[in-house]
Amino acid sequence: MQISVLLNGENTIIDAPADERLFTVLRNRGLTSVKCACNHGVCGTCAVLVNNKPVPSCSLPMAAVQGKQVTTLEHFMDSEDFADIKTGFEQAKVHLCGFCNASKYFATWDIISETARPQKEDILKYVGTLGCHCTETNTLVNGILYAATRRRMRLAAKNSQDKGR
Repeated sequence: MQISVLLNGENTIIDAPADERLFTVLRNRGLTSVKCACNHGVCGTCAVLVNNKPVPSCSLPMAAVQGKQVTTLEHFMDSEDFADIKTGFEQAKVHLCGFCNASKYFATWDIISETARPQKEDILKYVGTLGCHCTETNTLVNGILYAATRRRMRLAAKNSQDKGR
């Protein structure tokens, strides 16, 4: 089946069976940020963004991404949004194991893109669903709060610059 996707910002036609897992296709394309541990869409190590929402690529058939935008961590790492998260994580001293990076970065992106000022309680609920516990929960929560602040500051500065034009 010919499947058309916007993969990491590029229009791409992928020839794959409709039921082949997105994870397998991405790994075969050399995109190593997607990892597979549980193979059931629970652990988050295979997370990608599909239309800007984190999803487990190990349980998603290729037919489900037809005509959609798929973003892997490799591409996301070049964005200002990633820079905000990375800076917030550094400020909180978040250290990731490397295996769960996609799930932690995309979960953070989901939280801070949906809510400019997320509440600690809401963040705690969300991060409680993440499979890897390489980072102490309060440290991760603080990293997300710092990332949200960093993002608000960046967007406010950009809006201020845009108004000055």
